[in-house]
Amino acid sequence: MATITLKGNTIQTSGELPEIGSKAPDFKLTNAALETKSLSDFSGSKLILNIFPSIDTGTCEASVRTFNREASELENTKVLCISRDLPFAQARFCGAEGIDNVITLSDYKNGNFGENYGLDITTGPLETLLSRCIVVLDEDGVVKYTEQVPEIVDEPNYKAALEALL
Repeated sequence: MATITLKGNTIQTSGELPEIGSKAPDFKLTNAALETKSLSDFSGSKLILNIFPSIDTGTCEASVRTFNREASELENTKVLCISRDLPFAQARFCGAEGIDNVITLSDYKNGNFGENYGLDITTGPLETLLSRCIVVLDEDGVVKYTEQVPEIVDEPNYKAALEALL
């Protein structure tokens, strides 16, 4: 389990992020069209998994905006923005913001993504939501970079995530 903070208050996650060099765990997440997507649906592309608690918070919004802007410059790379928000909320935000370079996916159905990636928040006011993390995968689904953001209200290290794609 990882120890992180929410505005300085200690909270826990369910485990640790996948190890660098390991094969990423598969997942089943729901897209805006309510279709189930798995890791194999993105095979052959580099992936940035931008994981966060809720699209309805300023820091989460900022990460989606930043990766949307950066994604337009990335070759053979997809940015998956993952939360437990309903797909409708994710689509509403992206539509209102004109965001179209990222793919939103929801872990609302069964929570297996958060469980398998070790990033469910298990204590505190955000319990059951996903912690703020970045996981970068190569074209074969091998983990190249991870970041468990230590203070959940802080933004991730965008530069390090993008450099891991090189």
